[in-house]
Amino acid sequence: MKAVVITGDGLEVRELPVPEPGANEVLVRVAACGLNRADLIMAAGKPHGALGGADTVAGLEWAGEVAAVGAEVPEFRPGDAVMCSGAGGYAEYAVTDWGRVCPLPRAAEGPVEGATLPIALQTMHDALVTNGRLAAGESVLIQGASPGVGLMAIRIAKLKGAGTVLATSRDAGRRARLTEFGADLALDPSDPAWVEQAREATGGKGVDLTIDQVTGALANQTMQAAAVLGRIVNVGRLGGFTAEFDFDLHALKRIDYVGVTFRTRTVEEVRAINAAMRADIWEAVEDGTLRLPVDRTFPLEQAAEAQAHMRANAHFGKIVLTV
Repeated sequence: MKAVVITGDGLEVRELPVPEPGANEVLVRVAACGLNRADLIMAAGKPHGALGGADTVAGLEWAGEVAAVGAEVPEFRPGDAVMCSGAGGYAEYAVTDWGRVCPLPRAAEGPVEGATLPIALQTMHDALVTNGRLAAGESVLIQGASPGVGLMAIRIAKLKGAGTVLATSRDAGRRARLTEFGADLALDPSDPAWVEQAREATGGKGVDLTIDQVTGALANQTMQAAAVLGRIVNVGRLGGFTAEFDFDLHALKRIDYVGVTFRTRTVEEVRAINAAMRADIWEAVEDGTLRLPVDRTFPLEQAAEAQAHMRANAHFGKIVLTV
C-alpha cells in the first residue's frame, strides 16, 4: 500500500505492507484523511506522546470502508462506511482500536467530510461537556476558533444551550466567518481591548467557560476575561508551550484550570470519550447539525503541500487528503 511516512527530511511516500488488525482492531480501506496540528509537530521530528519518530506513518484521523475486523470487535463489520481516529491515517489502509471508530454519519457527503469529524467531535465534547461542565445559559469563549476543532466547539456549545458564545481569530476575514458559523461575537486577541470586549459581552461578569487552543502569551489575558469561578480548559498551545502565568490572578478568580490531551489517555479512556460523545450528541452528527467546512483537499501524494498549507495558518475549517 502507499503510505506517507515521517523522515528526517519531512514526509515521503513509500510502499508498505497492509497492516493486520489485532483482536480488538478494525482495518479500514482509507478514502480520506484529515490534517491536524499534531501532524505538523510529528513531521518536524518531535514526538506526540508515544507517536512520531522516523518511519512513522503520519495521520491521526480518516474515513473509508472497513476491510477486516479482529475477533473481539463488537460493532463493525467488513463493508461498513466508517470514520476513525488513531495513528497511521496517511495511507491506503489504516488500523485502529474499535473504540475509536464511528459509523459514517448519514448527513456526511462521503468520506471527505467524514474525515473532518472524529478528532473534533471527541476533543470538543470531552473539553466542553466532560471537563468544562458546560451548563445551559453559560457564556463560552473559544480561543483560536477558526481551525476545525474550534469551529466544532462553537457548534457543540450552541447545541448544548450555551448563552453567549465568543470566538477569537487574528484574521479579520476569518472573524467574519466565525459569526456566520454561529459565534455571537468574534474577537481579535491581538487587540488589547479584547478582554474588556469579552467582559462587556457577558454583562460585566466575565466568561464562564473558556476552551483555550492558544495558551502561550494569551494565558493571563484569558484569565482576565474569565468570570470568578470560571473554568478554563487548555486544549491546545498554538501560541506557545510556555509563558508567564499570573498565579495570583488565578487564585483571585478561583479559576478551575484544566489541561487535557489524548497523548496520555489509555485505550479504555479513549473508548469512553468516544462512547460518551456518541451517547450525547450523535443524533446531531447524523442529521448534519454538527459538521465542518472543508477548506481544501489534496491528493495523498501531496501531503507535504497540505501540511505547508496548514502551517501557513490561512485555512478555515479542515484540510483533507484524498486517497
